[in-house]
Amino acid sequence: MNWDDRAAIHIRDETQFYGIDALVAGANALTPIEISELGDVGGLRVAHFQCHIGTDTLSVKRMGAAEVVGLDFSPAALGHARDLAKRAGLDAAFVEGSVYDAPSLLGGGFDLVFTSWGTICWLDDLGKWARAIAGVLRVGGRLYFADTHPFALMMEAGENGALRQVFDYETPPESPLIFDDETSYDGSEALIKNARTYEWQHSVSDILNALIQAGISIDFVNEHDALPWEIYKGMEKGPDRLFRMKDGQGKTPLALSIGGTLRQAPAL
Repeated sequence: MNWDDRAAIHIRDETQFYGIDALVAGANALTPIEISELGDVGGLRVAHFQCHIGTDTLSVKRMGAAEVVGLDFSPAALGHARDLAKRAGLDAAFVEGSVYDAPSLLGGGFDLVFTSWGTICWLDDLGKWARAIAGVLRVGGRLYFADTHPFALMMEAGENGALRQVFDYETPPESPLIFDDETSYDGSEALIKNARTYEWQHSVSDILNALIQAGISIDFVNEHDALPWEIYKGMEKGPDRLFRMKDGQGKTPLALSIGGTLRQAPAL
C-alpha cells in the first residue's frame, strides 16, 4: 500500500522534512501559516483528519489541546504516530479508518476539526468529507483547513521556471488522475514499492460549497504564496520552513486556508 510505504520513509525523516527530532525534543511541527491562523486551542477537543504519522496531531496537543484524536486509513502510519507520541511524551489517540466514516469512528462533540496539507487531493467526494467534518463537531465548533491551493495543483514549472497549465481544475469522481511516483514529496531518494496513486483536483468553489452545504459557515478564506513542500523544482526554502517561488517569477497562490464554524447540527 502506497501510504504504508510512505509512512516508513517519512518516519525515518532523512531529509528532516517532518522535523521528527525537533518535535521529540519539544518543538512544534506546524508552520507559521497554521500557527498564526489556528487560534487558541487550549482545553479543546480536537479531531485531526488524515493525520498520517501524527506530527501535526502532536503539535496541536503540545499547543494545549485537552484531547486530540488523529484519524488515518494507514495502519502503518498510525503505528508510527503512536510510537512518536511516546517518544515526544504527548498523550494523543489515533484511530484507523476512512475520513468519510469519522462520525461513527470518533463520535461527536469535538470543538475543532483540523485538517492539514495534502488531504483532499486523495478524496473523490467532498460532500462526504464536509458532512464528516460536521458530524464530529459540536454546534459552534470550528474547522481549520490548510492545503495546497487548487491553482497550484493545476500547474507545472517548465525548464525556465515559467508555470504552464497541465491539469483541469476539477476531476470527475470516476476518472481520477493516476500517478506512479517512485519517490515521496519529502525529498528522500528512498523508493516507494507500491508507487501508484489516484488523485482528484477540486476547485475552490467545490471546497467552499461542500462545507456550506454541510452547515458550516465560512469565517475566513486566505491565500498564501508559500507551502511546506516544494511543489515545483527549484523553489526556495525560507527560514520559516516554507517554500516560495524565486524572485522574479511573480507571486503565485500556493496555499489555501479556510476557517469555518458549524452553525447547525447536520441532518441525520
